[in-house]
Amino acid sequence: MSDRGATTVTKKELVNRIAEETGQTKVVVKHILQRFLDEIIGELEQGNRLEFREFGVFEVRMRAARQAQNPRTLEKVTVPAKRVVKFKVGRTMRERVCGDDAPVGRRKVTSPPPAAGTAPPEAPPAPPASNSPF
Repeated sequence: MSDRGATTVTKKELVNRIAEETGQTKVVVKHILQRFLDEIIGELEQGNRLEFREFGVFEVRMRAARQAQNPRTLEKVTVPAKRVVKFKVGRTMRERVCGDDAPVGRRKVTSPPPAAGTAPPEAPPAPPASNSPF
């Protein structure tokens, strides 16, 4: 999917949508949304990990110091270590946004073929499908 044709949705637009759908005033919705964002920032500032099941995980990681090169002068420079915020996409978001059904970070484990004269093991039953975003 390309970024062309995508629109930017602002916090104000989200506030308007949520207020309309919930019947709450825009002032109340804006306050709640801002408090939510402030709490996320505060937790990350303390180095905590935030996990929103099916949505994703925010966490702070240290990026190691490294050597870089100024492309204009070709001078070598040291980039210091720093903290960065990482976001790992959750299953529901990945499926709905990326259209990807394969689990991220998991490899398919294959077992050796069964010995001659033995029956192959039965596959476990598939888990029930869930349409819930939570």
